[in-house]
Amino acid sequence: MLLGSYGPSLVAFRLPLIAMLRAAGCEVCVGIPLAEVPEEDRARIRALGVRLIDIPVDRHSIGPFANLAYLLRVRRIARAEAVDCLVPYTWKPVILGGLGARLAGVRRILPLMTGLGSVFTGVAESPRARLLRRGLALSARCALAGAQTIFFQNRDDARDLAQFGGLPRGARIAYIAGSGIDTAHYAEAPIEEREALVAGRRAPRFLMLARLLAHKGVREYAEAAAMVKRAHPEVEFALAGPFDGNPSGIVPEEVASWHWLDYLGALADVRPALARCDVFVLPSYREGTPRSVLEAMATGRAIVTSDAPGCRETVIDGRNGHLVPVGEPRALCEALLRFVRSPRACVDMGAESRRLACERFRAEVALKPLLASILEGKEGPTDPKGPSGSEEQAP
Repeated sequence: MLLGSYGPSLVAFRLPLIAMLRAAGCEVCVGIPLAEVPEEDRARIRALGVRLIDIPVDRHSIGPFANLAYLLRVRRIARAEAVDCLVPYTWKPVILGGLGARLAGVRRILPLMTGLGSVFTGVAESPRARLLRRGLALSARCALAGAQTIFFQNRDDARDLAQFGGLPRGARIAYIAGSGIDTAHYAEAPIEEREALVAGRRAPRFLMLARLLAHKGVREYAEAAAMVKRAHPEVEFALAGPFDGNPSGIVPEEVASWHWLDYLGALADVRPALARCDVFVLPSYREGTPRSVLEAMATGRAIVTSDAPGCRETVIDGRNGHLVPVGEPRALCEALLRFVRSPRACVDMGAESRRLACERFRAEVALKPLLASILEGKEGPTDPKGPSGSEEQAP
């Protein structure tokens, strides 16, 4: 059973794993808030022979009664479904779902830590934020004590969670290279008007795709774009992604004030937008492994992202893009200007991105260790930088 809390991400993030499990002959069910899952996505999952179970959860609430109700709901469903192996992802499924599964007697729990989230970015250091982070770490330590192996997408997340006291002593941890990308679905897309771009007859086009949250670096992108546009008004900047009710969410009025950006809205299919851009930008404060970057890499786009946990795993600086400091619009502006001054880099770095996507982040490679653990109960961890690596224990 896969257990998640964000319906819209089901197909985009978990479809490769679900398809691989079904191909291996596994009976699969998915617990997710179905109200958020588009009907076409439900149909795609059900077409694979997978049962969808509605398990509503308020991702932002810290109320004890609602959280207890979720835990008990997971316990009841795990028992009713005779779940043998649970793969929870995102915080509430990992903590509350993991505890509920333990109470239901689930034999194997393999949490998938897809990122530590805004609580651990270190940006908001209010007393409330520190208290929330401490409480989350203690809850994680308790829930993860029942896990056979805890899968992380980067080493920074494992290290930081351990430092905050969120990992049980001696916990078995392993690494996978993101959620896996379908490099056939996200096929290489030739750069539009390539010769004109290389010859300097047209300006580069930049794109950022993300949920509109402050810790995704949306404001830094807007500010850096404004700086570039003042010197090079011909350069195009686009922004796409849904608004979010998270406390760090950016409101529509603020986005509308960024008149130098072309806001594309929330896209059901990001491939046309990726095909139109030359460089993909994600100045996020922290990620597990950013799915949007992997999609852009697979289509053959140069990348500018933060030298931050999760983000830095996707870029070899100077080869398939550039890494910039977190929260520094001027440094981001300078990285973007490199492509304006040397547009040939859009093509060369984009080709390298495609190669890396196929070599490191393709679903069949990235998810192999997790798949092996689910199928055999044996851990076959891998390092995010390649298909082989070693298992570790938390200190």
